[in-house]
Amino acid sequence: MIENNRFIDLFAGIGGIRLAFEQNGFKCVFSSEMDKYAAKTYEANFDEKPFGDITKINEKDIPEFDILAAGFPCQPFSVAGYRKGFDDNRGNHFFRILEFVDIMRPKVVFLENVKNLTTH
Repeated sequence: MIENNRFIDLFAGIGGIRLAFEQNGFKCVFSSEMDKYAAKTYEANFDEKPFGDITKINEKDIPEFDILAAGFPCQPFSVAGYRKGFDDNRGNHFFRILEFVDIMRPKVVFLENVKNLTTH
C-alpha cells in the first residue's frame, strides 16, 4: 500500500511524468535531469532545479519515497534511433535505475514505455 504518495522523478525531462503524478495527488521529493535545456524548462515549470547526472547522485541524498518514476533515455532502444541498446552509454543508465531499485526498494517502479527495451 502506498501511504505517503511520495515519488522521485529520474530522467525528468521537462516534467511530463511529474505533472501526471502531481495532478493525481502525489508529491515529488526529488528530481534528476542532466540535459541543461530540459532542466531549465523543468525549473521554469516546477520552480525547482533538478539534480544533474544520475551517476553522480548518492542514494543517501534522496529523501524517503514510495514510487520511483523514470523517463530514462530511450534513444538507445527506440526504433527511431540507432538501436545500440546497452552499447550506447545512455542505455547503461537503465542499470543505475536498477541500482536505486535494489538499494531503496520502492513500492512501485514506473518506467517510460520504450519499444524494444525488452529485446536488448
